[in-house]
Amino acid sequence: MIELLVRLFVKNHKNTADSAVRTAYGNLACVVSVVCNLLLFLGKTAVGTLAGSVSITADGLNNLSDASSNIISLVGFKLGARPADSGHPYGHARYEYLSGLAVSVMILVIGVELFKESFFKILHPTPVQFGWLTAAVLLGSILVKLWMSRFNRVIGVRIQSETLLAVSVDARNDVITTTSVLVAAVLVHFTGFDRLDGIMGIGVAGFILYSGVQLVRSTINPLLGAAPDPGLVERIEHKAMTYPGVLGVHDLMIHDYGPGNRLVSFHIEMDAKSDVMQSHNVIDTIEKDLLIQDGMVATIHYDPVVTGDSHVDEIRTFLQQQIGQLDPAANVHDLRIVPGPSHTNVIFDCAVPAEYLTDKQRRGAKLVNALRTAVQQKWPDHFCVIKLEPDYAPCTHTQS
Repeated sequence: MIELLVRLFVKNHKNTADSAVRTAYGNLACVVSVVCNLLLFLGKTAVGTLAGSVSITADGLNNLSDASSNIISLVGFKLGARPADSGHPYGHARYEYLSGLAVSVMILVIGVELFKESFFKILHPTPVQFGWLTAAVLLGSILVKLWMSRFNRVIGVRIQSETLLAVSVDARNDVITTTSVLVAAVLVHFTGFDRLDGIMGIGVAGFILYSGVQLVRSTINPLLGAAPDPGLVERIEHKAMTYPGVLGVHDLMIHDYGPGNRLVSFHIEMDAKSDVMQSHNVIDTIEKDLLIQDGMVATIHYDPVVTGDSHVDEIRTFLQQQIGQLDPAANVHDLRIVPGPSHTNVIFDCAVPAEYLTDKQRRGAKLVNALRTAVQQKWPDHFCVIKLEPDYAPCTHTQS
């Protein structure tokens, strides 16, 4: 069913890197969700009113709110697909993150309202009328929501959309909500304990609030500048290392301006003795391939690495060993040896986790001092000039 809808309504559906294809996927998911939620709203509010059940009626209003959230998501996809302009040269794709945040906030509002309604029902219970029509509508709703959760998750993963993944989680929450409502209705019918309707509603509200908080965190993180996905870092690094002459990669930075809109920059280490024009051509090729094959705009800096010098190689190996012993989370690169008449400067960068630069333990400063001490103990006339910097996206392949 999902693949049939995709083939019918999404042209060139396999090219998910294309912004127009992503928008078509998003539009399809949102329209399908709006239609399903409106139908569920009408069915549940009707049987909820007939049965006199606050939990069933609230569940129906939840579906109406879901339909509103889907419309917000649809607007987010439309705005996010707008092309870059002079005022927004990086495009508008972050609108999708904002729409995902809006959906998450609406889930929290639903949780609060359901909690209030359920608490009132505990204090002032009313008889619940339960029949086969009510059971049929609720069972049908559960099946529809199970399908909607899977549908939005499949599409969300395919186009890497936090908004649709949030909608998928919301649909899963609805399955739990409606199942709880159905169980409560059955138990109330057979036991006559009307307060159970409100008690079950309180439990469902708590679960919805918890899910809403988790979704707010996941959708707001990209807006705050969350660390890049380690899998993406590894993929970029591995790709760069496959090109001829590349010895290492460091100082990788990934700027996320919305789904399908990433800018990356990093340093590539190449033999200092290699032809400059040839090295430049390799870098140009990597930048072009990252754009065409991965949809990422790349800016690459060329770092020449001295190879074949026994003393430089010895110092490089020594520093890497020291880092491995002192703090494996750090790394050194951009090593230069500058001899002088009285001493030799050992110049290099030391990349550390960002918190090392500001924490009270002064881990960054302590690491620098430990490296300086280790080098001077081994080579008394060598002095370290170390630049401490944050490691935005840790790389595993670095030679310098």
